[in-house]
Amino acid sequence: MKKATIFLALLSIIIFSCKPKDASRKPTKQVTVENNSKEMTKNLNKYVSVKLTSDISKLTENERKMLPILIQAAAIMNDLFWYESYGDKTTLLNSISDADTKKFVEINYGPWDRLNGNKPFVKGIGTKPLGANYYPKDMTKKEWEESEFKHKGSLYSFVRRDEKGKLYAIPYHIQFDKEVKKVASLLKEASELAANKGLKKYLELRAEALVSDDYQSSDLAWMDMKTNTLDIVIGPIETYEDHLFGNKASHEAYVLIKDQVWSEKLAKFSAFLPELQKGLPVDAKYKQEVPGTDSDLNAYDVVYYAGDCNSGSKTIAINLPNDEQVQLLKGTRRLQLKNAMRAKFDKILLPISTMLIAESQRKHITFDAFFANTMFHEVAHGLGIKNTLNGKGTVRNALKEYSSALEEGKADILGLYMIQQLTDKGELTDDFKNNMVTFMASIFRSIRFGASSAHGKANMIRFNFFKERGAFTKGADGTYKVNFEKLQTAMKELSSLILTLQGNGDYDGVAKLVAEKGVISDDLQADLDKLGAANIPVDVIFEQGVKALGL
Repeated sequence: MKKATIFLALLSIIIFSCKPKDASRKPTKQVTVENNSKEMTKNLNKYVSVKLTSDISKLTENERKMLPILIQAAAIMNDLFWYESYGDKTTLLNSISDADTKKFVEINYGPWDRLNGNKPFVKGIGTKPLGANYYPKDMTKKEWEESEFKHKGSLYSFVRRDEKGKLYAIPYHIQFDKEVKKVASLLKEASELAANKGLKKYLELRAEALVSDDYQSSDLAWMDMKTNTLDIVIGPIETYEDHLFGNKASHEAYVLIKDQVWSEKLAKFSAFLPELQKGLPVDAKYKQEVPGTDSDLNAYDVVYYAGDCNSGSKTIAINLPNDEQVQLLKGTRRLQLKNAMRAKFDKILLPISTMLIAESQRKHITFDAFFANTMFHEVAHGLGIKNTLNGKGTVRNALKEYSSALEEGKADILGLYMIQQLTDKGELTDDFKNNMVTFMASIFRSIRFGASSAHGKANMIRFNFFKERGAFTKGADGTYKVNFEKLQTAMKELSSLILTLQGNGDYDGVAKLVAEKGVISDDLQADLDKLGAANIPVDVIFEQGVKALGL
């Protein structure tokens, strides 16, 4: 966990085994690692193991045949992300003699602790480059801004130097030629078993996308799927790993089984998006975009994670695609990963609550509230504004490395606001106090993800914003109590602030917000340290795959 000095760290980072064709990192020198065994045990104890299972008895014979093929395709994403995050996985692992250190490297997809501000934990390893392995390690922002070359701004390319030192780009489908062709072959094999026409079409188009880096057609096909039971999210998707510009996408995959009963419960809420957009607590010009109404809300059991989503803190809900054109045309799909969510609630959030939430309010910590808060976080990604009002392009491009943290902060706070609105309308019937207290407890859970996580940064900002406005108080016993009225006021104020910063593409304004509020005070750090001392895990790792499913 970070100390009060996180302020300086935030200023500096503000959020394969496949053989590289043109790596920007020299091979790691052979090192002997003799880490303090207690320290490495402490590191490994940040994670609790969870078995990813699902009831496969309801699947058809062909669906059961498809699962191992989809899992095999997903597993290849691990190697691609290793190269994007670090470089040569094999050389690094072979340089480490300590078994626990090697295991922790594999959890982190590299020698930097993702739950501790990307601090290096292997001797001989320096600071993690802000641009990971997407850019030359010695490239400056000025050099980047002054250079022009093909595919420069692409989400799907590496930047390298030629023999004369000039920058050029290598598209992912060229860098990973052998690997993506294998994935494409597996997806086509799975498509031949798919009885669902929507899934069949998506798998075929996604296979083509991986070998061309043109993903829009497959994104649209993914949005059109409505009745499929199996699903796979696969390819270069999120840009969290690129702390230099927030531009390069990372490879990842989820293999999913739809929970039809829970999905039916959620189906009605997408229809409220246009109405909720109009009611956002911000000036009208920042909510003039009309969100797509073809969005889906569904619940799934996730049975396999790979690549980016499997590194450090694990995703428990998905809101995709990220393509702004697809979002405005069709909206997004929100996938709630119910089994992973339940594991985090039981093994992490409840133990945190018993230590940091006032006893009188612990009755308000419920799984249903945690599920709703997470679900509407994903819904809220579709609200607000995607394109700046002053010609600075998309919000993502205008805010660069700050965009992910601010977008996650927006989704958190707007999600809570939306629950309040739907509760007031009678569409949700649970006590909104449950959502507010569970939301407060979740701040402590997510802050522990650290400054290298967009979600961690977003929660640091929100905690300090709430504290300034009296949204909670800390008692003499060290526990926190929500002031329900003041939290609702702070919720609206923070929503307005974030939407305004996004609509204005205010890069400097976001930098100021992060510098001032993206910090952990000594008092808060002491509380987080108590959680660590009580051996409450920070996140989960998975026992997963064909064997875990009993296939």
